[in-house]
Amino acid sequence: MMAVAPLLKLSFLRAAFRPALDYALPPRCPGCGAIVQEDFAFCLPCWTGMEFLGEPCCARCGAPFDHDMGEGAECGACLADPPPWDSARAVLAYGDVARTVALRLKYGRRIGLARLIARQMLRHAGSEPALIVPVPLHRWRLWQRGFNQSALIADHLGRLTGWRVEKMALRRVKRTAPLRGMNPKQRARTVRGAFAIEPGHRFEGQRILLIDDVHTSGATAAACARVLKRDGAAEIRLLCWARVPPEGMEPD
Repeated sequence: MMAVAPLLKLSFLRAAFRPALDYALPPRCPGCGAIVQEDFAFCLPCWTGMEFLGEPCCARCGAPFDHDMGEGAECGACLADPPPWDSARAVLAYGDVARTVALRLKYGRRIGLARLIARQMLRHAGSEPALIVPVPLHRWRLWQRGFNQSALIADHLGRLTGWRVEKMALRRVKRTAPLRGMNPKQRARTVRGAFAIEPGHRFEGQRILLIDDVHTSGATAAACARVLKRDGAAEIRLLCWARVPPEGMEPD
């Protein structure tokens, strides 16, 4: 009872002071900054301007289909050259709002947006429990930025699902040049050998939910997935905030 009392008092104080806080610092839309009714809510123009992704889509990479192709159908690109993950999904197509949220989290230090992204990812997380693994940053990039945005998202998704989050076992061992401006082959070549399993950790037989913020060419996630598969991972599902169409490659 003694442990519960301070929590009740804190909740009461939050409720009591919420109107004053909302007046002084009103909640704002993560996409455009317009005042909204509650934290992490999008305004109507931003919400209607977002392209949410889902079925029908390629069972392997999540690329949208114009119509239902049947259960397990894969796109031509995946049939010709299957990616190393078992499935990939993204919440949104990469557009103005998706880009703004990703950049505000990644470079604007708006780390609270990781919770918003995790909430939106939840519908794609699946029902079968998995080990949540974020795409890692190199230690120097982590030191410069101060945080790994994928790890922040993974932490929130772990709280929402109750699944375990593993942030230390998969490491980025090679510092690579930014991938922006590179074509898919250049990106794949740049990240080759960039990831490794931390000694003493094993992924054998594990079902993995690999978390990244933006899916561009998939080169980084593919490099991670290959390392995890070589270590014996049974299944790898890639889950991202936004997916960039191949013709519009830009991020990273």
